[in-house]
Amino acid sequence: MRSKNLMVTGGCGFIGTNFICYLLEKPGFSGRIINVDKLTYAGNPENLEGVEERYSGRYVFQKADICDAEAIKAIFTEYQVDAICHFAAESHVDRSIKNPESFIHSNIVGTFNLLEIARAGGSRFELFHHISTDEVYGSLGPEGLFTEETPYRPNSPYSASKAASDHLVRAYHETFGLPTTISNCSNNYGPYQFPEKLIPLIIMNAVEWKPLPVYGDGKNVRDWLYVTDHCEAIWTIMQAGERGGTYNIGGDSEMENIAIVEMICDMLDGIIPPPDGRSRRDLITFVTDRPGHDRRYAIDFSKLNKSLGWRPQESFQTGLRKTIQWYLDHRVWCERIETGEYRQWLKEHYGQG
Repeated sequence: MRSKNLMVTGGCGFIGTNFICYLLEKPGFSGRIINVDKLTYAGNPENLEGVEERYSGRYVFQKADICDAEAIKAIFTEYQVDAICHFAAESHVDRSIKNPESFIHSNIVGTFNLLEIARAGGSRFELFHHISTDEVYGSLGPEGLFTEETPYRPNSPYSASKAASDHLVRAYHETFGLPTTISNCSNNYGPYQFPEKLIPLIIMNAVEWKPLPVYGDGKNVRDWLYVTDHCEAIWTIMQAGERGGTYNIGGDSEMENIAIVEMICDMLDGIIPPPDGRSRRDLITFVTDRPGHDRRYAIDFSKLNKSLGWRPQESFQTGLRKTIQWYLDHRVWCERIETGEYRQWLKEHYGQG
């Protein structure tokens, strides 16, 4: 792929931010990134403050909603977009239970709009890469792994909306010949993750000696993927993946939620020794499980490894240490999220609060 003008949707979110930074710093990539983000609650352009100055002419930010087809079409035309990496999505399961409509609208209608605009680009359009999740596969028993052939069985409005968007992307390749790739990843963690997610929530609460909420019995299992490893996998697929293909991306790090919480407590106790010999494990509080909470996810990424040579570089322990240190070093960022100050920044810069 020789993209000169790559549109990244949702680039002010957690994974999108990391992907943009990864790509701009990567030797061999000389194209321009057009970051399109609606700036919902988890989209924070402060994540990329200064990037436009550091990479003059190679980074552009456009505030727009992927559900606004005319606005996206205008950006597509103005910047002569020849590839799209599509991160933009409503992505929190708890929020999808409380407000399913916004997930259907953003994740399905928004993806449809992008596909239609990409299709209209004709032969100059090189690739539509769609970022998805392992949650589309449903829940695993105690054994086995999700493969690219696993049937879809989504159990939440969030995962159902992502499954629908996956099917749309595949259909546009099969029906219209649109060059596409899809990646289904396991749980990401790392810098810039919004504090409602498990790992940053536990880190921030543990630092402040607040209760550490754990759903149910804490035995739910997830496969954890450090975000920089994910970014490298995405770019590998975009460069060399089979058009029309789907690739699972896993971190080779299955962990029970309770084990993760205990590991964070122990690491923080070592970095910031607690007073009076206390342990942060004492803060663990089990809370009522959420509806439709899948018991176990685990990813088989052997297709990606065998065909394109990718595998994660971070173990869960090394990635978690880096993540904890990042949050300790960026307390101001965390506090601005917690207090809502960053929303005032949005209002001042984009007329949105």
